Amino acid sequence: MRPILVIVGPTAVGKTDLSIAIAQRLDGEIISADSMQIYKGLDIGTAKPTLGERQGIPHHMLDIVDPSQEFSVAEYQAMVEEILADLDVRDKVPILTGGTGLYIRAVLEGFLLGAEGKNEALRAHLHYVAETQGNTALHTRLQAVDAETAARLHPNDRRRVIRALEVYETSGIPLSEHLSLQKERGPRHASVKFGLVRDRKRLYQRIDLRVDTMLAQGLLEEVKQLIQQGLDHDSTAMQALGYKELVGYLRGQYDLEEATRLLKRDTRRYAKRQMTWFRRDETIMWLDLDMLTQDEAVDKIVTNYEEVIRGIRN
Repeated sequence: MRPILVIVGPTAVGKTDLSIAIAQRLDGEIISADSMQIYKGLDIGTAKPTLGERQGIPHHMLDIVDPSQEFSVAEYQAMVEEILADLDVRDKVPILTGGTGLYIRAVLEGFLLGAEGKNEALRAHLHYVAETQGNTALHTRLQAVDAETAARLHPNDRRRVIRALEVYETSGIPLSEHLSLQKERGPRHASVKFGLVRDRKRLYQRIDLRVDTMLAQGLLEEVKQLIQQGLDHDSTAMQALGYKELVGYLRGQYDLEEATRLLKRDTRRYAKRQMTWFRRDETIMWLDLDMLTQDEAVDKIVTNYEEVIRGIRN
C-alpha cells in the first residue's frame, strides 16, 4: 500500500483547496478527517466542499450519517480501512486531510477502544447529570480523573466528555493513557505528514471572513432547517461550531451580532487547540502558507511524497 499523504492544520488555513490541487497532481483521492463533515445536512457550517469545489476529485467520509446519529472514532477508523484497501487496489494515492486530530491518529495508529468499555447505564446516568447539573459539571469531573483529555475537549462537547468518563469508569484507565499506549504500539500505516500554518493574525482574519461568508451563504437557514427536522439542540451535531452559537440566538439568549461574535471567538479558540494537538507530532513537516504560493506549497508536498515513493521502490 502506498504511504498515506496526511495534510493537517487549523480550521480556515487552506487545507481543502491545497488537498484538491495535490490530488490532481498525484492521481489521488481525498479522505476527510473532519468529525462534523461526516454528518448529512451540516454543509455550510462545516465548510464542506461542494461538488463543484471538489473539481472531480473523489472525496470520502463526507455525508456518512444523519445528524441525529452517534458516530464513534472506532467506526470512522473501520470505514477508512475499507477505503484504503479499495484505493490500494485501484493504485490511487490516499490523501487524509482535516482538522480532527483524533480521527487521523485512529487511522494511522489504529484504535484500541472499540465496542469495549461501553456501559449504557453509566452513559445514561452521565447524560442525566449533564441535563440536571450542566455540561460544566461533567467536564469538571473529567478534569479530576483525566486532565489531559479534559484540556482538549470543550465542556459543551458532551458526547466526547461522556465517552472519556465512560472509558475511565469502566476500565480504571484514563482515555489519554489508552491513547498513549496506542502511540507506543507504533503506526498501523506508513504516512507522509504535512502541516499547514499561517501567521496568527492572518489566520484569524481568514476565520472572521469565513464566518461572515457562511452567514451570507445561509448558515442560519441551515440551522433552522435542522431544528425543523427534529434535531435535538443537545445532539453532537448541533454542538458543532456555527451551530451551537446560532442555536443560542434562535433560543433568544442573545442577538445575531453576539452570535456572530461568539462564533468567531470560538473558532479562533478551536484553531488554537488544533495547533496544540498537531504540534505534539514531531513527524509533521510544516509549511507556512503566508510565505508560499499555493503552487509552491503543492510542489513541495508532491516532490517530497514522490521522493518517499521512489525510496520505497528502490
